[in-house]
Amino acid sequence: MKNKVTIIGAGNVGATAAHWAAEKELADIVLVDIVDGMPQGKALDLMETRPVEDFDTKVIGTTDYKDTANSDIVVITSGVPRKPGMSRDELLDVNTKIVKNVTEQACKHSPNAILIMVANPLDAMCHVAKMVSKFPKHRVFGMAGILDTARFRCFVSMELSVSVEDIQAMVLGGHGDDMVPLPRYTTVAGVPITELMSKEKIDAIVSRTRKAGGEIVALLKTGSAYYSPSAAVVQMVESVLKDKKRVVPCAAYLEGEYGIRDLYVGVPIKIGTVGVEQIIELKLSDDEKAALNKSANAVRELVQLIKL
Repeated sequence: MKNKVTIIGAGNVGATAAHWAAEKELADIVLVDIVDGMPQGKALDLMETRPVEDFDTKVIGTTDYKDTANSDIVVITSGVPRKPGMSRDELLDVNTKIVKNVTEQACKHSPNAILIMVANPLDAMCHVAKMVSKFPKHRVFGMAGILDTARFRCFVSMELSVSVEDIQAMVLGGHGDDMVPLPRYTTVAGVPITELMSKEKIDAIVSRTRKAGGEIVALLKTGSAYYSPSAAVVQMVESVLKDKKRVVPCAAYLEGEYGIRDLYVGVPIKIGTVGVEQIIELKLSDDEKAALNKSANAVRELVQLIKL
């Protein structure tokens, strides 16, 4: 039986994720939105792409959650995007209501699905999905660290004029301005970047990584990033469906790891067929621990404001 992936939200992130996933032939895809005609039109457009790009993925668009029944994975991208000058925290109330509603509908029709959160503020929305779904923690996690790490790797590549394929990096913490890029765990073909560029250059790249989402929002003026977030979540979907055991940073529910309890925070995890198979604990310096705790506290303050 072919795998089935539902993507809730047919805006830029959701539709582009459907595009990446369809081209990879990962599963049949259901694209859901409340705006009648939009998911259907985008799904049909993708279907008509198949003869050109040579893939046979079935894509349907719908406003009816009955069409999502028995999905293996549900990706939640729905919510209001950030506008220029708007913080992720300001999105909290409106997106809590949206995520609560779509999670209830998705879980009703796919009670055994894995939920992957993309809506912002990311870490807080993971809490909403977990509380509403009552799913075990390994089946509810969020896309954040993959995107933040990709941005970090991109900026290192741009600075050193080397292939992104040779760069490994790690970004921990909440998906916001307090995220924690780790230069000590960032290498180019195994060589630490601390040996390849000055501290001032590294600090500038770390700062740009933290502000990367806002940089794109400011440039676009009428929206937020979607190519990179959608590619990042599809990497997670692929690791689940192919049981790839990828070790990547994602928003996972911690119960004492890194000294943090009862909170979604970005940490490296192993992703396989059941979802989160393992949380990888890195050895952190005192400064790194302090930065991670600061980021986690910012997430906790936000979670305490959630009203369900």
